[in-house]
Amino acid sequence: MSSPILRLAYLAKRAKQTNMKIATWNVNSVKARLPTVLEVLKAIDCDVICLQEIKCETDAFPYMEIEELGYNVEAHGQKSYNGVALLSRFPVEDVVRGLPGNEDDEQARYIEALILSDNPVRVGGLYLPNGNPAPGPKYDYKLDWMRHLKTHAENLMQAEEPIVLCGDYNIIPRAEDCWDETVWSDDALALPQSRAAFRRLKNLGLTEAFEAADNRGHEYTFWDYQGGAWQKDHGIRIDHHLLSPQAADRLESVEIYRKARGLEKPSDHVPVVMTLAD
Repeated sequence: MSSPILRLAYLAKRAKQTNMKIATWNVNSVKARLPTVLEVLKAIDCDVICLQEIKCETDAFPYMEIEELGYNVEAHGQKSYNGVALLSRFPVEDVVRGLPGNEDDEQARYIEALILSDNPVRVGGLYLPNGNPAPGPKYDYKLDWMRHLKTHAENLMQAEEPIVLCGDYNIIPRAEDCWDETVWSDDALALPQSRAAFRRLKNLGLTEAFEAADNRGHEYTFWDYQGGAWQKDHGIRIDHHLLSPQAADRLESVEIYRKARGLEKPSDHVPVVMTLAD
C-alpha cells in the first residue's frame, strides 16, 4: 500500500478536483528505465496508469519506488519480456491477471481492476502482440488475441458500467497515424486485417478516446530508436484508450505527453493521458 501521508495529501488534492486522469504507457523495461519512469510519473500526475512491457517478473517489479509516489500497484509480469502493471491512487478490487477466455496464453499481456474512485471505473491494461513477421505464426497469434479481447470486451459491456481498455494496441488505425503509410503498408501494425480487427472492437460500441477528443493526423505515440526517428518525427500512433459508452460520456480530453521521448534513456513510447469528468 502507498504511504499514509502521501495518501492523505492526495485525498486533500482530490477534494478540489472534478476529473480523473488515466494514462497508458509502454515503458520498455521498468527497471532499466526506472529514474525516467519515476520522473515521468511525477510529471503526468495521473490517478490511474497502465504500464506495458515492464519486462520483469511480477515479484521483481519496483513496488516500493512507485508506491512512494502514492500508488497502489498491481503487476502481471514474466521474465525479460512483455508484462503489464496497473497503478492507482484509489483502492482497487476484482484484479484480473491474464485475458479472460485466453487462459492458455503464457505471455503476460493483460491486467484489469475495478478502480474505487467516487465514480468507479473498470480499467483494463493491455499489451497487444506485435504480429511481425506477417503472415506467419506471430501474426496468427496477434489476430487470435484480438478475437479473445473482443469477446472479453463484449462480456464486460453487458454490465453497462464505465470501462476503459487502454494500452499498446500495436495497431496504426489510419494512414494519417503514421509518418509514411508506404513504409508501414506491409507491417502487421497496419495490415487491413489488423485494422479491421480494431474496427470490430470499436463497433461493439467502444469509443477511441483520441479520435473523439482530438483526431488530428500525424500525432504519434511511438518513435523507433533507429534512424533518427525521434529527431525526424518519423512516428506512429499505436497506444490507445477504448471507452464504453458510460466512460465516453465523461471524456474531456486526451494529451500525448511527447516530452517523455526526449528525456535521458527514454522509452520508445510516450504516455497518452486521458481525462474523464468525475
